[in-house]
Amino acid sequence: MKLHDLHVLMAVVQAGSMGKAALMLDTTQPNVSRAIAELERTFGVRLLDRHRRGIEPTECGRALLDCGTAVFDELRRGVKSIEFLADPTAGEVRIGSTAFLAASLVSALVDRLSRRHPRIKFQLVTGYIEALHRDLSERKVDLLFVRSGGPIADERLHFEFLFEERYVVAAGAKNPWTRRRKIQLPDLADERWVLPPRESVIGSIITHAFLARGLEYPRATVVTDSPHMRVSLLETGRFITVFPASALKFLTRGAALKVLPVELPAARRPNGMVTVRDRAVSPLVQLVMDSARELAKPMAKRT
Repeated sequence: MKLHDLHVLMAVVQAGSMGKAALMLDTTQPNVSRAIAELERTFGVRLLDRHRRGIEPTECGRALLDCGTAVFDELRRGVKSIEFLADPTAGEVRIGSTAFLAASLVSALVDRLSRRHPRIKFQLVTGYIEALHRDLSERKVDLLFVRSGGPIADERLHFEFLFEERYVVAAGAKNPWTRRRKIQLPDLADERWVLPPRESVIGSIITHAFLARGLEYPRATVVTDSPHMRVSLLETGRFITVFPASALKFLTRGAALKVLPVELPAARRPNGMVTVRDRAVSPLVQLVMDSARELAKPMAKRT
């Protein structure tokens, strides 16, 4: 069986007629007919039925089409692998990240790499840490950028530290609280908070900070995972939130947001990359990891 003939069969079924398939393949109808006849002679069965509505595959034809789809799928993957080996900056990398790091560090990383290596394609998945760990273990993503809340439960995964994150209370530049030189956390208990879900990393930090002052978790006016929505609400001057300090420079332009002079006890978390132990990373993933280390180095020095 020739792959060319299998390709012709797939084109005929897709087009619904030999004439249309010939146009698709930039050949003649007699050439298409010969390819189909050769396949039917090879297998000794009829592969196509001709009706007034056009051409449809027989049961045997459908079985061969399923095989053809798998064959050409594998060929495409093989071609991509060869291209990748020839040029490791031309493949696709799948990154998992929490929402804030996706909107800040990962966005800056993608921008930097896409300028240096415009042929790289990026696929980004965001979610909570537990779900991201599963995606990494199941090979749905190549690596993660996350904040660590402690030892990883799955011993197969490895966390590499990039920089320590400091968390701050932030408000829009028009918010009256930005004019205060000193603020205590209890002063903000009844303010309009826009916060991520309580089970998130930032939610746990806020819980700890308020409990340390004998306060209950603040009543959030808005609960959202979206960093950009939180920025938009803060810019109205009516809301406050807790942000990773490093994210402010990535998420806003100019002086749109201000850090309030509020102390958050123990509000520091390590940020880093997670990979699977004993699984060799591709040259492209290694390139992404090296670039992330380079990008994070100034932030690690500041902390």
